[in-house]
Order: sequence, then structure tokens, then C-alpha cells
Amino acid sequence: MKRHDLESMSVDQLWSLHQLVASMLAGKISAEKARLDERLRQLVEPDTAPANVKKMPHARRPYPQVLPKYINPLQPSETWAGRGKQARWLTAQLRSGKKLEDFQIRPSSHRKAARREFGGSLSQH
Repeated sequence: MKRHDLESMSVDQLWSLHQLVASMLAGKISAEKARLDERLRQLVEPDTAPANVKKMPHARRPYPQVLPKYINPLQPSETWAGRGKQARWLTAQLRSGKKLEDFQIRPSSHRKAARREFGGSLSQH
């Protein structure tokens, strides 16, 4: 509708046009709201979701156990795997001047080689 058409209309005609537009807008708004409510219900209730929508896994995947790489010689039960924030006991030992290598847990093959080299048990030396 052109601007000059509206200017030529009477107040009664403009008022009836206003009511027509308002009722059409109300219908379209309620239809859009119903469509959005249905979409929201499908997202909240996964059982009603369409078959082509993938479901999100809720459990984390299992990670392999990380073995410790460093051990506290004063408290052998305290270990650190070398991941994340350094253990407090290790931080304190490093501040006192010791080196990280001093706390490494050696594989059993290294222990056997050291025993052969020193001729017996390491605890004797």
C-alpha cells in the first residue's frame, strides 16, 4: 500500500486496517511461538527428537591410568605423574637445591643394571 493511499483513508478505515494488522500479527506471533516451543521441547526431551539428531554422550571416555614418574624418598607413598601442577613435596625439594632427576622412578630394567654394576643390592652402598 502506498503512502498516499493511507493519507486518503478516513479515520474509520485506518482504524479497521490497524485492527486487521494487529490480529494478523497476533496469529503469526502465536504460530511462531508454538513452533519454537516444539523445538525447545525436542531439545529438552531427547526421546522425542528426530532420528537424524545425534544424542550427546553423558559419560566421559575412559582414560588410561597414568603411572607415577617421581617419588618422594622421605614419604614413598607420595608420588607425582609429571602432569598438572607439581606436587608440594617436589616443589619444596627443588627449592632446596635438588634436581628433578633425583626423584625419578627408574624402570625395573635400570635397577637390575645398577645392581650388576655395583655388585649386589643398592641398599648396601
